[in-house]
Amino acid sequence: MNEVVACVDVGSTYTKAAAVDAESGGLLGTASHPTTLGTDVMDGLDRAVRAAVPSRARAVETLVCSSAGGGLRLGVVGSEPLVTARAAHRAGLSAGARVVRVCAGDIGQADWNALAEARPDVLLLAGGTDGGDQTALRANAAALAATGIRVPVVLAGNRDAADDLHRLLTDAGFDATCAGNVLPRIGDLDPAPARTALRDLFLRHVMAGKHLSVRADFTGLVKAPTPDAVLTGIELLGDLLGEDLLAVDVGGATTDVYSVLTPDPELSGPRTEVAGTAWRSRTVEGDLGIRHTATGIVAAAETGDLEPSPALRDAARRRSDRPDLRAETADERATDDLLSALAARVAVGRHARGERIGGPIEPLRGGKDLAAVKLVIGSGGALRLDPAAAESWVREAVCEYTSGGFRPPPAAARVVVDADHVLAPAGLLAADGRRAAATRLLRAELVERSHADATAPDERFGLLCRARRRYPQVTPEGTGGGAPCESATYCVPRGRPWSPFAPRSRCVPCWPSSPSTTSVRWW
Repeated sequence: MNEVVACVDVGSTYTKAAAVDAESGGLLGTASHPTTLGTDVMDGLDRAVRAAVPSRARAVETLVCSSAGGGLRLGVVGSEPLVTARAAHRAGLSAGARVVRVCAGDIGQADWNALAEARPDVLLLAGGTDGGDQTALRANAAALAATGIRVPVVLAGNRDAADDLHRLLTDAGFDATCAGNVLPRIGDLDPAPARTALRDLFLRHVMAGKHLSVRADFTGLVKAPTPDAVLTGIELLGDLLGEDLLAVDVGGATTDVYSVLTPDPELSGPRTEVAGTAWRSRTVEGDLGIRHTATGIVAAAETGDLEPSPALRDAARRRSDRPDLRAETADERATDDLLSALAARVAVGRHARGERIGGPIEPLRGGKDLAAVKLVIGSGGALRLDPAAAESWVREAVCEYTSGGFRPPPAAARVVVDADHVLAPAGLLAADGRRAAATRLLRAELVERSHADATAPDERFGLLCRARRRYPQVTPEGTGGGAPCESATYCVPRGRPWSPFAPRSRCVPCWPSSPSTTSVRWW
């Protein structure tokens, strides 16, 4: 009997589970279930895990990441918008947070009121380089202590002031945690200590405070915010490939973009950006979701060089009004694809051009050159419905968009869809000390698939068979026999002609006892 690790991503809409062989890292099954926010999220989690784990396997551990209930809402307080506030903002994004408010510079009462109204779960307080001026950092900490805001705080500023400010905030009733400075020296961005501290606070305070489950075991199962787990998986994939990569995750409420880039030696010395450069980074676009914020996609497209049709505007408005809408028809699925493509194009452009911290008139900072990207990964529920079609429009939306004011990935970049949602499971496994299993999972599900998709059609079928070990009964000219095979996860239904090049050739689970919610792969 196989021993598996159940890796689960609890989202605001769906809960996705993956059963990963504890030793080999092989993907043995996946399933999804609507997230049961109305009752108890553990209800949907348990059902998804039962559907994903094969009947001939036993789950020895369950690892969970979550973005349900809004995920980690972060407020950033920095000494000045161009340096420490920007560095703290980037550190917060790398921790999987949604940055809901940034206060920097001359912070007045109106700014503190706006911060309180943004309802952050955690605050990240930064300011100054190590050994530098402490005046602004101390003033901001004292002003924060005098407000009515009482949420956990991560201190990630000048280390010389850390002990005094920790004592000040603790005496004022804050749960304060000291972390390493996000900007210890000018141009030296170090988000890792703050990322670790934010993850710990998310697990200790935020998940319990969202009251997603009455069961005590839920908070113990959650190991990270979902975007943090995904970024960990992407970082591991970047280490495995040794090349630049880009990932776009189109969700119902946001579109997240992740990049792992090779540091540019020219961006050092006099050309170093004062807030540092995040070579492994994430940006989140809160106005680009294909359900809750679908109207934002249309609005963003209209401000660019894109012209959404009146029908698309109506469809986006309908999705924003009814975020639980299910795309049941071919036309609705096509609309989701179009909205996803627009969201991906706009989000990647924003990621590459940089961000504005401190207001709409501030200059763009932190831009990224994507011209050396070799692999582009698409993710999201709409993409997983038809990965072959999604790979085509992801390439068009991201790699062939040459008029956006940035250098996109080249047209020759490999494009693959994370059809089985393995980036978050890989991140969970790596963080749990199962790095070897996580690496093998990524290699089989993304690396070998991306190389297979780049081969000539007459070579692709054989490579897929060897890489995935899921079609041992099939030849390009033959027909699957349909009998379950001990060594394969999927087999071809009886009597169905097999074409490895048609995106609608279906494979079904071998295990007859698996519920119908177990994922079906399309090629």
